Amino acid sequence: MSERKTEKLIRDQLDSLGYGEAHGILVEEQKSDNKAINQLLKNASKTGKGGKGAPEFIVTSGAFPDMVVVFECKADNACHQSPNLDKPVEYAVDGAVHYAYHLAKRYNVIAVAASGQTKKDLKVSAYMVPKGSTTAKPLTDFSDQPVMALETLETMHNYASRDPGVEKRRVSDLMSFARDLHNFMRDYAKLSESEKPLLISEILIALQDRSFRSGFGDMRGAQLPVKLTQAITGVIEDSDIPQAKKTAMLHPYSFITAHPTLGVPMKGSTSTPLQKMVADIDEHVFPFITKVGEDIVGRFYGEFLRYTGGDGKGLGIVLTPRHVTELFCDLAELTADDVVLDTCCGTAGFPISAMHRMLNLSGVTEAKRKNIKANQLIGIEQQPNMYALAASNMILRGDGKANLFQASCFDAEVTKKVKALKPTVGFINPPYSQKGGDLHEFNFIEHMLDCLEKNGRGIVIVPMGCAVAPHALKERILKEHTLEAVMSMPDELFYPVGTVTCIMVFKAHKPHDIKHKTWFGYWKNDGFMKTKNDGRLDKKGTWDSIRETWLEQFRDRESTAGECVKASVTHADEWCAEAYLETDYSKISRADFETEVRKFLIHKLLAPTSAALGCAV
Repeated sequence: MSERKTEKLIRDQLDSLGYGEAHGILVEEQKSDNKAINQLLKNASKTGKGGKGAPEFIVTSGAFPDMVVVFECKADNACHQSPNLDKPVEYAVDGAVHYAYHLAKRYNVIAVAASGQTKKDLKVSAYMVPKGSTTAKPLTDFSDQPVMALETLETMHNYASRDPGVEKRRVSDLMSFARDLHNFMRDYAKLSESEKPLLISEILIALQDRSFRSGFGDMRGAQLPVKLTQAITGVIEDSDIPQAKKTAMLHPYSFITAHPTLGVPMKGSTSTPLQKMVADIDEHVFPFITKVGEDIVGRFYGEFLRYTGGDGKGLGIVLTPRHVTELFCDLAELTADDVVLDTCCGTAGFPISAMHRMLNLSGVTEAKRKNIKANQLIGIEQQPNMYALAASNMILRGDGKANLFQASCFDAEVTKKVKALKPTVGFINPPYSQKGGDLHEFNFIEHMLDCLEKNGRGIVIVPMGCAVAPHALKERILKEHTLEAVMSMPDELFYPVGTVTCIMVFKAHKPHDIKHKTWFGYWKNDGFMKTKNDGRLDKKGTWDSIRETWLEQFRDRESTAGECVKASVTHADEWCAEAYLETDYSKISRADFETEVRKFLIHKLLAPTSAALGCAV
């Protein structure tokens, strides 16, 4: 028996599957020209006595910059795998995994082991070691079956990308890059808060132009801003949307070519800020647009937007947390046939979550996927910059921009077009505390509900003040629509913005019956925790179970002391759980009691001082 025969079998299979430089895939043997890989293998000898590790094959590709495939071969099937994967010298799987542990310090690694002398008796196993991990587990296909044959590199990559460890590390790396990129744009590019996300979206879209992506490295000085603008213009002009919308999308990007800093070399360097940003985004973000999936890029994009102004205020909006936009899809029980409307779409968080949910439903055909993107997503945004960001966000997250309108949602012509599309579900996070007539949150709610088909589901998130304060529009809304449910949300849901909110669920064009009991949920703990740099995170991984509990309560319309309750309400009543909940005294501890007493005493002590100050003013 000879390992050379096994290696030739693998080499021939790699050639037949399209591995090779002609397809942008580098297959190296024993060593690599990649300095980082060589450094990681420097002391990776299978003997454990030091010395360089030399895998049979090392596969890399610019299309998958964070992944390496490493091969180890043995001649005899009897030497394929040991019970504990701890004998790298003697066994193929053990050796491949051994190399993967070393490479995983920097890369996500697929470890492939092969043994046998002929095609007939060739045995193949594949293991996955996510970046930063010291644990290997079998690589599985889309049916969760172990991969036992070589596949194309893209297929292997897609299998690996399903691993939770791979996704978690990719998201972590992209979040870190988003923070670094934002700081660079602030310190070196001198961009305003509203310009930063526009430039990011322009770069990501322009990189979809192959000629620009292959040639931007050779563009110097003021040439790059011009070519960047030409590239995004070409991508948008080639898209299947009306010319008026193309013009509206492109206009906010016009500042790029006139910006005084982007095309000027940085101090002590020949590179300009724009050159560095395009190169970094091409390396760290762009490969994930088509090779991994929209969700990874979307998280980066959303995280970058969050850094803009610290909380989205620089954009003139407050961004809806991603887990809330997904919760809306759960509450609406979205189907693949729904048509979803957002009349205040901002950067398109709700349409994107709805698109992903509908596309991921079982039984969705390719024809149906196209119809969802072309006809079942509707968004309206008035601000030009926001409209451009919404459109680019939809492009980057899988398209669906066809029915985005730049206009006031109250515009009669736009309303007519929206109603013609027959939306069945409405999601909005309307502007809060707007000044001027007909701009109250309830104006936006009423208009959205009026646009829906009969029995359509309208879901909104608004300040708690809307639920407890009297307003004339409450009566008007209940004359036409049913208030199904109201959920009090966590106080710091929009941290660092301090607005306390609630979610309201309506059934459209069915007048509210006083005999109908509205369900109220006290959803104050979503499991998310504040962090210093990353906002609120599900650090303990409890959100999924909390969400399921909430949804079960909502679906069953339960009444549980301290958690949820049903009550008959009119326009004159408070629309919040706090007004109707029974206290669950079994959950009140001595510490809770002492805390509330202290709060009361402090209030009593400060009340006279506050009154005196008020009189003085």
